[in-house]
Amino acid sequence: MEDLREVMRHWVTGVSVVTAETDGKIHGMTVGSLVSVSIDPPRICVTLAKQTRTFNMITQTGLFGVTLLAVAQQPIADRFAGVIPDDGDRMNGISILRLAQNVPVIAGGLGELACGVVHQFEMPNSILLVGEVLEARTEDKTLALIYGNRKYHHLEL
Repeated sequence: MEDLREVMRHWVTGVSVVTAETDGKIHGMTVGSLVSVSIDPPRICVTLAKQTRTFNMITQTGLFGVTLLAVAQQPIADRFAGVIPDDGDRMNGISILRLAQNVPVIAGGLGELACGVVHQFEMPNSILLVGEVLEARTEDKTLALIYGNRKYHHLEL
């Protein structure tokens, strides 16, 4: 497994935050495992660890949001990656937008998605969620924050 980790550290991915809400509380986590798998029907996949608060909230509602982060949002990526622990208030001071079905997403990203879970694939420690995209917004105003080899980067265009 360590060999796979080392190989995948060299795979460059975009950085996003998955958000969910239950009982009026919003929580989220940074993910790099986001993939668009179909345009028609509109579907994405994301993998989350089962022991996370975000995963537990999604299983309660069947809904989640995704914010694709811009290069200037690196502090948000860090915050949701664990600078503020999973049991802390990661949303404190963060501006939110509401999309379809009142799904919360972080404002100011490159794009935002509201999704409903349509399939789940269990693994020993995580779960792969297939989400139907209920609404997609783009702001497309800056460069994407990307991650590779344990560092944040951006592309020069």
